[in-house]
Amino acid sequence: MAAAPAPVVAAASKAPAMGSLGGKKGETYRDTKIKADVRTSNMEAAKAVADAVRTSLGPRGMDKMVAAPNGEVIITNDGATILKKMNLEHPAAKMLVDLSHSQDVVAGDGTTSVVVLCGSILKKCLELIQRGVHPTVISDAMNAAANKAQEILENELGIPVDLTDRNALIAAATTSLGSKVVSQHASLLAPIAVDSVLKVSDHMKSHCDLRDIRVVTKVGGTIDDTEMVDGLVFTQKVSKTANGLSRVENAKIALIQFCVSPPKTDLENNVIVSDYAAMDRILKEERNYILGLVKKIKASGCNVLLIQKSILRDATTELSLHYLAKAKILVIKDVERDEIEFVSKTLNCRPVAHVDQLTPDKLGHAKLVAETTLGGGGSVTKITGIENMGSTATVLVRGSNKLVADEAERSLHDALCVIRCLVQKRFLLAGGGAPEIEISQRLRQWSSELLGMQSYCVKAYAEALEVVPYTLAENAGLHPIQIVTELRAMHAKGMKTAGINVRKGTITDILEEKVLQPLLVTSSAIGLATETVRMVLKIDDRIMVA
Repeated sequence: MAAAPAPVVAAASKAPAMGSLGGKKGETYRDTKIKADVRTSNMEAAKAVADAVRTSLGPRGMDKMVAAPNGEVIITNDGATILKKMNLEHPAAKMLVDLSHSQDVVAGDGTTSVVVLCGSILKKCLELIQRGVHPTVISDAMNAAANKAQEILENELGIPVDLTDRNALIAAATTSLGSKVVSQHASLLAPIAVDSVLKVSDHMKSHCDLRDIRVVTKVGGTIDDTEMVDGLVFTQKVSKTANGLSRVENAKIALIQFCVSPPKTDLENNVIVSDYAAMDRILKEERNYILGLVKKIKASGCNVLLIQKSILRDATTELSLHYLAKAKILVIKDVERDEIEFVSKTLNCRPVAHVDQLTPDKLGHAKLVAETTLGGGGSVTKITGIENMGSTATVLVRGSNKLVADEAERSLHDALCVIRCLVQKRFLLAGGGAPEIEISQRLRQWSSELLGMQSYCVKAYAEALEVVPYTLAENAGLHPIQIVTELRAMHAKGMKTAGINVRKGTITDILEEKVLQPLLVTSSAIGLATETVRMVLKIDDRIMVA
């Protein structure tokens, strides 16, 4: 029995050591503080990224000049492009880049709005945490608020749209282009975007693949020279070797993936020829080999040849181009590998990997293939009047310089994505911050019916949504507090479509102004932003690994 107290003595002797590792009150507090610091650091980093792109939101938003180390310069106000080019090191900041990219994939537009919205919600979450609300409680409440917001959007604010209503679709595309550098050309680009998407989309299945729309940029001229081409456009010029053809009518087009050039040895092998007779024999064999290829191509009935760009050896040689010109075959070489599928679908022909497989049934047919000189300098090769043309569209974008042409291409991509959203989910919303204010008002009312911490969190979420109209007003040079207050009052009276008209500098009925946006853009922005906020909230430590 005397040995019984021994464990108690041992435990007592270890007690001070346990206290020094975390048993004391001060030590426990320090551990909690580290977690709070990590959470705060993540939120502050994400907010900093949101603030960086916030000034580019809306029709009156500012543009960013992005300068790369290699000297490349991009001028844009597209949120996804700006964030993709930013050199960020903080893990939480990189999450916002991924968020913007996700919005770009899902909706194609609203890439700035989703980041600004995420930053605003995180700011409110940080305030709630500092008041002692547990992050898990905030996360669950934010999820409930986002679901309620989606319900309000789809059931009460969505305006059904018919894809045959071309004016409504053009209004939605114009709204998207209104915030871009090329906004003054929206009247030209919006109809092009609408017609392109409607041409390639399957209305019955609500499906649209933007890979079926090829946007070709060509520096020269102005954006007003941008056009939708009923056919194909190549920026490559036709081969002029040996007075080659530059125009062919009733074209029979072959798309080949083999090289019209003599075969070569492997890269690490060399053949040394020291005899003149052997040299002549090699050159003669090369000529006969190329001549055999050209005869087989001509025998198929082909008079226009599209040649895929080759990596291992030259796709063509001067000799092969000479023989093809003598055979009256127009040649367009260096067709990119990733364009082959689009070209074959458009021409309704099959790419040929070997000359023996080149038969008349694999050729595409078109009324005209010609090299066209463009206004403002430069030329392109157009294939028009294609028989049994596939469901594809080609847009030729012009610009006075590379910066303008590239920004016009990015803006047109956003407009195409907006119309694709309407094909997938056929509902429109009023723009100008109207849906955000309406959802904010409805969530405030809903929060009063809730109990406990959930009520406070939902109310904070409602306040965070007001960042969109607040920023629109701020970037337009208006008084943001006054504008948002007036918007609240008008929506409280039941004016659901009252929004900020930045052109007139006042609040108007946005529907009458034809400022419309797809429901999918706003719903995905709210869903993705909330999802990212919940992820950031759940992080309480950062572990660095080698």
